[in-house]
Amino acid sequence: MSYLQTFSNAKAATRQLAALTDDRRNAILGAVADAITARREQLLEANRRDLSRMEADNPLYDRLKLTARRLSDIAADMRHVATLPSPLGRILKQSTLENGLRLQRVSVPFGVVGIIYEARPNVTFDVFALCIKSGNACILKGGHDADESNRAEVELIHDVLRRNSIDPAAVTLLPSTHEATAAMLGATGYIDLCIPRGGQKLIRFVRDNARVPVIETGAGVVNTYFDEYGDTEMGSRIINNAKTRRPSVCNALDCLIIHRQQLAHLPALCRPLMSHSVRLYADPPAFEVLANEYPANLLQHADAATYGTEFMDYKLAIKTVASLDEALAHIAQYGSGHSESIITEDESHALRFQREVDAACVYVNAPTSFTDGAQFGMGAEIGISTQKLGPRGPMALEELTTYKWLITGQGQIR
Repeated sequence: MSYLQTFSNAKAATRQLAALTDDRRNAILGAVADAITARREQLLEANRRDLSRMEADNPLYDRLKLTARRLSDIAADMRHVATLPSPLGRILKQSTLENGLRLQRVSVPFGVVGIIYEARPNVTFDVFALCIKSGNACILKGGHDADESNRAEVELIHDVLRRNSIDPAAVTLLPSTHEATAAMLGATGYIDLCIPRGGQKLIRFVRDNARVPVIETGAGVVNTYFDEYGDTEMGSRIINNAKTRRPSVCNALDCLIIHRQQLAHLPALCRPLMSHSVRLYADPPAFEVLANEYPANLLQHADAATYGTEFMDYKLAIKTVASLDEALAHIAQYGSGHSESIITEDESHALRFQREVDAACVYVNAPTSFTDGAQFGMGAEIGISTQKLGPRGPMALEELTTYKWLITGQGQIR
């Protein structure tokens, strides 16, 4: 089948999806969640074939890996999405004009949502759940690293859709080739919105080559500023969690910015990182303090390429500053607009940080690891938008809708 026919089939499926009741959508989500549990071993076996082609020390290995626990969590998240209110048909604005015309702005699906993503097979289920609930068809273009996993997942979804008399073209998986990426990016008139989910290189390529509308997500150069009024015990917990919980995800910490008056507490802040063998790239003041306190084989001097790097690994940059102003300037220069955090007991510093930092998610005394649709109570997410036009932050059900105007008259003419 040609790409044009594939895209046309997905577009045609949107009409059926738009006609479904919310109860039907929820029943389909429940059936897929049940099938994930029932076919767990098949999914894990497909994932093992993918994992066998990747070195275990690759930073992307953990993102690629499915486990029984992770599949259970995916199924639970899908059931949770089914319990959420429908994002469709909401009256966002309404008024009656002087001439008697009644206007309503109502939420509707985008139509066909295209997703380009890398070695993250959980994304396949997340996108399906959010798109079905929001009335959108989805076209998936996964990376070759996760191709076996993605195919097994889409086969499961198609089986459930067919049993429920839903056109399986509502969820379409493209080949994991560069040709498929090019076809998706040029599918004007068929794909209403394209969302890249991956590293900076992927996002930049999609942004620079797409002819369809794009929402940028995912690239996370994340900083945490330990203020001169920061609490050391709290700071060590936050920094450790933000860096080591899952270092390969986009909300993981990349750079610790520390006020110079707090340098004496830097060894205590970094001590929990030792058990994870986190490699530190420190500027001269921080290096001097850590030289006899942190393992020498894990401590290096920072260089020009250190800051502004999304490590996706057990690596952390450290930058010393003399003031909140310097911290804000560093974030403005090197941050990617994803997630930033301040650790401080000074309310005025916290408020200023939240007001002046230009990012989708700005934290006070909490780790950036909370930047996640499920953690925000959205059920799941399709990605973290770092742009300002349209959705920003976790993209969930509401962010996968647009709106149209409904105008009702009684024969008025202009």
